[in-house]
Amino acid sequence: MLTFEKALPEETGIPIDCISHFVDRLYKRGIPMHSLLLMHKDKLIFEGYYKPCSEASLHRMFSISKSFTSIAIGLLVDEGKINLDDPIIKYFPEKLPEKVHPWIASMTIRNMLMMRTCHASTTYKLNMQSDWVESFFTTPPTHPAGTVFHYDTSSAHTLCALVEKLTGMDMLSYIKKKLSILGLSQDSYMLKDPFGVSIGGSGLVAHSSDLLRFGYFIAHRGMVEGKQLISPEYIDMAVSKLTETTVTAPNISEAQGYGLQFWRGEKNGYTCYGMGGQLIIFLPDYELICVTTADTQGIGGGNQQIYDALYEEILPYINTTPLTLTDELTDRLSKRLQELQSSLQIEPLATAPIPADAARINGKTFKVLTKNSDFESFCLNYDTSVINFSEDGRVADNENNINNTKPSGTLSFIYKGENYSVYFGTGCMKTGKFPINGLNYCASAAWLSDGTFYIKAHIIDSYVGSVHFQLSFGEDDLTIFMRKKEESLFKEFEGHLYCKSFSGN
Repeated sequence: MLTFEKALPEETGIPIDCISHFVDRLYKRGIPMHSLLLMHKDKLIFEGYYKPCSEASLHRMFSISKSFTSIAIGLLVDEGKINLDDPIIKYFPEKLPEKVHPWIASMTIRNMLMMRTCHASTTYKLNMQSDWVESFFTTPPTHPAGTVFHYDTSSAHTLCALVEKLTGMDMLSYIKKKLSILGLSQDSYMLKDPFGVSIGGSGLVAHSSDLLRFGYFIAHRGMVEGKQLISPEYIDMAVSKLTETTVTAPNISEAQGYGLQFWRGEKNGYTCYGMGGQLIIFLPDYELICVTTADTQGIGGGNQQIYDALYEEILPYINTTPLTLTDELTDRLSKRLQELQSSLQIEPLATAPIPADAARINGKTFKVLTKNSDFESFCLNYDTSVINFSEDGRVADNENNINNTKPSGTLSFIYKGENYSVYFGTGCMKTGKFPINGLNYCASAAWLSDGTFYIKAHIIDSYVGSVHFQLSFGEDDLTIFMRKKEESLFKEFEGHLYCKSFSGN
């Protein structure tokens, strides 16, 4: 199994203060990071996880899945099972309509890898309950394949289906078998569509270390521990600029071009890109690989913030001559590194002073009056006995707040006759299983300056996102605004609810 040599950042020429500045910058910009791994000159110089995330956490990697799909296709090419210029319809006669549109008939595997299909968007999203692969062949095309770049996740999904059809195994298992030397984690997996096909465009659930192993394999053109695992020419082609992305790119780092399910990047680099800040950033000129997991969904320019922090806080300060370390300096830098790693956490909300009359709503039950709502009632409980407050009402920064194991509070509600609770910390995070979907989350809460109460829950699991509650209390009523920032789940938690307290409550 592939193992990495670890080194202090200074040993390869990167000052640890630069990494600290990178971390601080993203904290200040409000970017919820989940992990950060840095490899420089083939040495692992930083591996940090933002609590409650850890090395053992499985994480949804979204469109990094596409790069894995590209490699699986490259492996099939090496085996002689396919050719990149084969028309895709050759492999799916059972999915074709009675009359195949000529633009679909002429579309090749190469077109699909380059995101130059004949579709302007993801076809299966038109009807998620219909056969996802079949939709790729039956949805009317908008333009000839091979002409322009349009980001089409159904293309990667169909290519994944091709891998599974030709190998007789799910795609990630095929990759693990062919690339066993990488030691990809056994518990990593891919979510499947409703018809049993791995979601090759966005379904990878893995560890951050899996991304680094995959990244090392790519950076070394498929040569790992003396073994050539895939054609180096395929890797070279996959990470090169084959098509322009300028017209549709949402930010500068995605306007640098596209290869075969890999993005070109700034600084002569390339990237495996996943929604929400899941990134493997390759910078060959600096001999640097940066892996991040995060949740930038709903944050305008959030991914670019990560790129810019790397480009501006680390790259300019890389020394060509590594620092010569004495034993004393090694001990000091090792301690500094450990302190930085242990300080990482998803930041809890900062709270304003508690309103003077807040106690009147503590434990009070409010009945939902909004018509046609599946929510029946809400009750907010916060336990001030387990939180120390300073004189201005803010949470005091002390050991008790960091270490106490009791929940700082709960938002309890009845939904479709079932009782649920969201646990939250005040000035700290609390973890649990999120209601209804049962996914891992951490949450904090805060009083806002306008007197409303805000709860933010970070979903960190096979789905990644956030759910937000804002509670505005009147004399005997409650208005709740709910908002979710996640692609496909948590639709229950959207919109406004109006509630009245039970008489006598």
